[in-house]
Amino acid sequence: MTDTVIRLSIFFGILVIMLIWEQWAGLRQPAEPLLRRRFANISFSVINSMLVRLFWPAGLSIIALWAESQQLGLFNAVQWPFWIECLLAIVILDCLIYWQHRLFHRIPALWRIHRMHHSDLDFDVTTALRFHPLEILLSMVIKTAAVIALGLPPFTIVLFEIILNGLAMFNHGNVQLPKRLDNLLRQVIVTPDMHRVHHSVVWHESNSNFGFNLSIWDRLFHSYEAQPAAGHLQMDIGLDHYPKLRARGLIQPLCIPWYSAEKNADTTKTSD
Repeated sequence: MTDTVIRLSIFFGILVIMLIWEQWAGLRQPAEPLLRRRFANISFSVINSMLVRLFWPAGLSIIALWAESQQLGLFNAVQWPFWIECLLAIVILDCLIYWQHRLFHRIPALWRIHRMHHSDLDFDVTTALRFHPLEILLSMVIKTAAVIALGLPPFTIVLFEIILNGLAMFNHGNVQLPKRLDNLLRQVIVTPDMHRVHHSVVWHESNSNFGFNLSIWDRLFHSYEAQPAAGHLQMDIGLDHYPKLRARGLIQPLCIPWYSAEKNADTTKTSD
């Protein structure tokens, strides 16, 4: 099997497991029509995958093979055991994604793109698929630069993408782990309760918990917020300064980067 088949098989497997988990033990009641919202979020993921295939037909692992053949980057300049290279590559890439996420919140032009992800009016596994195509393409540019500069082993890139996609779907899940288990797991990885705080309408909460995989980065760089002030059942999800109308459907969310924020906007209308 090719790495693409393996990645897609794992992706759909985790997606189905999370959807079943949410169906039987969902934490929050949906604020929006569930099927319509999920269809839109999954559609965004399909669009993004097609664009990545268009602009990066070879994929990051082939770029890594090319860098290896040219002896480019740090990892190609030193000789380490394979397991150490894998571990270091995953940790470095995860730290990179953490800081990329922070920059998308800090820099206004990038935030305009990233706020499509935060405009989701509910929080479930499909929220992990809701990203603007411009954000995905910019992220691919950053990853490509990192792969070449670091000379990352091809296998570790495939492994990291599998871990990143899997944990992103897990920690966006509309589920809640037993408290003791959550407290234990969040010492290492980002749990649904931990990442849900990041999707709060409260500004200081949405500017916390930027990690997707390892929770250490939020603790290390002082962006960790343990719980939402309003509690997980009562907290509001989304953007408090943005009209709900523009968060719905397929077309409106894609136009979000070109809209201005509207405080106290009319939120009573609906769209197709």
